[in-house]
Amino acid sequence: MELKSILEVLLFTSSKPLSPVELRDVLTRAADEEGAEELAKAFRKAPLENIVEALEVLAAEHDAAGRSYRLICIAGSWQFVTQPEFAPWLKTLLGVKSRPARLSQPALETLAIIAYRQPITRSEIEQIRGVAVDGVMGTLKERNLVVEAGRADVIGRPMQFATGPAFLEYFGLANLDALPAASELRRIPVQRPDALMTVDNHLATAPAEPVQTELPVEQVDPSVMDSPHDPKPEMVEGAEPRLPG
Repeated sequence: MELKSILEVLLFTSSKPLSPVELRDVLTRAADEEGAEELAKAFRKAPLENIVEALEVLAAEHDAAGRSYRLICIAGSWQFVTQPEFAPWLKTLLGVKSRPARLSQPALETLAIIAYRQPITRSEIEQIRGVAVDGVMGTLKERNLVVEAGRADVIGRPMQFATGPAFLEYFGLANLDALPAASELRRIPVQRPDALMTVDNHLATAPAEPVQTELPVEQVDPSVMDSPHDPKPEMVEGAEPRLPG
């Protein structure tokens, strides 16, 4: 029995997509079952790269066979899906599930900028788009298409954003490497604040501005510079006179 045949039956039976790690976990647990057959034990230590390779071969075989369904990878997990041309009959049989509202054009533009320039701050996004993105960012974060990705190591420590777990699923991509080329979008320059002076990650050590504790020389009357006593208030330009007692 081949590894790809075992993976095929697991994916065909599963009610949800499975990642290579999850598939390897099933192989391991099957081999550890009490009274497990020698055949199950033979696949207990299948390397992850072998599982991925077997999945790719299986997907190619299904495509070549021209079946009504195919094996695809979305967001790092594998699943069987039907071919789009069979949608009319499936809708009649299963009905149509309500889907989230489509993204607006501004939301798509903002999401594209984040996808190709991540991690990126809100101000950098607005530099590229030329408009404020507060409302759009709220929508994208609410739908898990965009998530916070730590703070930038620049003055002010602004929050950075990256694509979220739902991004790959929404666009049906296996990973970010599957994004179409967009060299022009990647080349758009943005002006970032000056970097922080640091000696350790996430530790700002920029020296504070010195506090002035003495009056500048030019504000003191030269006639009192040699006096052993403190200068009188009226001798200091701009000082408030003090009342006696």
